Amino acid sequence: MVLELRRVGIRASRRRVARLMSENGMAGTCGVGPERPGAPKEKPETDNAEDLARRDLEADGPDRAWFADITYVKTYQGWPCVAVVIDIWSRMVVGWAMGPRIDAAPADDALRMAIARRCPSSGLIRHSDHGSQYRSLLPGRTMREHGVRPSMGSVASPWDNAPTESLVGILKRECVHRKTFETREQAQLEIFEYIEAFYNRLRMHSALGFMSPMGFEEKMTKKEDVGKAATAA
Repeated sequence: MVLELRRVGIRASRRRVARLMSENGMAGTCGVGPERPGAPKEKPETDNAEDLARRDLEADGPDRAWFADITYVKTYQGWPCVAVVIDIWSRMVVGWAMGPRIDAAPADDALRMAIARRCPSSGLIRHSDHGSQYRSLLPGRTMREHGVRPSMGSVASPWDNAPTESLVGILKRECVHRKTFETREQAQLEIFEYIEAFYNRLRMHSALGFMSPMGFEEKMTKKEDVGKAATAA
């Protein structure tokens, strides 16, 4: 909140913002939400992939490395899941999908959305954990069809997939845990609005110099265009 105010030219300290929020019955998004049910145990259908990311959480351009993760969402109609894919270069959510079960289908749908949106060159890395959703034949076939190289970190090591772990935590704090969804359709609409209208377009990231993913991509693309023009001249 403080950074957002400063960005639009309003000077305010953290204490003042906290006091005004308290006086108006507002609170920041923090803490953890309700526990989710245990993930269904599925038999993996492919072998583990090599760790191609090697905890390198940066890239020198768009669509060099995508990171993927999946999580639960609580609704009155059960616990559907949401799968996300982010471009590590800009932290942009390039693909996401929801499904009734935490299986390979939403993971594959999110990957297919990302491919359709970004049209990456062959050789792109898609990094994930060792969940059966990412070791199944479905996303494996999609990756082979589009020249995407699978990558997996160490077993039970959250640091190897830290960017998407962070995104999932942010999504839960700022969107999912702020309300209880009556239907899966309501959850999907709220998550769509959060990701597409707020997270990608407006939410600032310290890793991006306090720019939004879209703002960062626009700035870097403009900078690259200026460089090409100067070289041509």
